[in-house]
Amino acid sequence: MINRLSRKARFTSLLLVGALAAAIAGCGTKSEPADTKQGASPSASASASPSAAPKKETKDITIGYLAVMDDAQALLAKEAQFYEKQGLKAEMKLFGSGTDLIKAIVGGQVDAGVLGFTNAATWAAKGADLKVVGGAQMGFHSILVNKDSDIKSVADLKGKKLASQKQGSTADVVLNGVALADAQLTNKDLQMVYVEPNVAIQSLQAGKVDAAFVFEPFDKIAQKQFGAKQIYEIGKVWPFPCMVVITSGDVLSKDRDKVNRMLDAQKEAIELLQKDSAKAATFITKHFIEGESLDTPDGKVKAVDIIKESIDSQKFTWEITADDTKRMQEIIDIMVKQGSMEKSIKVEDILDLSWQKANK
Repeated sequence: MINRLSRKARFTSLLLVGALAAAIAGCGTKSEPADTKQGASPSASASASPSAAPKKETKDITIGYLAVMDDAQALLAKEAQFYEKQGLKAEMKLFGSGTDLIKAIVGGQVDAGVLGFTNAATWAAKGADLKVVGGAQMGFHSILVNKDSDIKSVADLKGKKLASQKQGSTADVVLNGVALADAQLTNKDLQMVYVEPNVAIQSLQAGKVDAAFVFEPFDKIAQKQFGAKQIYEIGKVWPFPCMVVITSGDVLSKDRDKVNRMLDAQKEAIELLQKDSAKAATFITKHFIEGESLDTPDGKVKAVDIIKESIDSQKFTWEITADDTKRMQEIIDIMVKQGSMEKSIKVEDILDLSWQKANK
């Protein structure tokens, strides 16, 4: 139903590497099921200090990810060796879309992944035994216009050409269900152009569209590259848990400790993203921008500085709160109303927050 596509995409002279194909990200593209899995009890090793605790048995784990800023903690945990610190030999598998990643989780090709919550909801509604076991990132989606544009608000988009991610994506769900709806608009009131985010930015710069609905690091790149203006960011007005950690019930039942160790490592990565984004950026910039710097009208800008700004503009969190749970249910209701889910489900049925409770 919904996922964020990712694949190496080049942004004109930016040579941007981590572009999500129909970016659904943080979220979104459509999905369908295969098979799944469920679980035991949380590991007590999470908070034990590595020096005091006995050496852990090394376990293999395969983690799926998308080359998007929303998956920063999954990548950072690998690059900073946090998985290794938890006694995990982590194999990272890159997927081109959330749809492909959720299929791999359902089919048992990967143990877990960081991807859009909507994927778990969609497949669970079809009978797949999927579990959301931790938080990752709150949704960031912004509407950008050119610096000389007279578009000042979402309402001003009426009759305009807007570039956005494909229909059925998480971005599409919140664009129609929240951003446009709040402005008393529907996608029928606009001229919609469905493209990948890097193409959306290129089209905006070239004047082929009037606005673009994108996520990081495209927002910051466009602002630096050609002075794009941000007129709206959904995370500021309607925060929602876009990216979460998803596994299968089968994996949990067979080796919950392995999943908990992965969550411990990603928790440490999230804390680094929150407390020292400059240091975190040094580990993960290569996944998003090729080269040391980008050319802008004001001269060269270090790639690592752009990624730091992209990290700072978002909220990464390992916790799923009661408010988040309510918002997830709202998203499911929107998806059912839009027809991207055939039937509703209870969010609580796909949540397994045992690890989170043990870490509070």
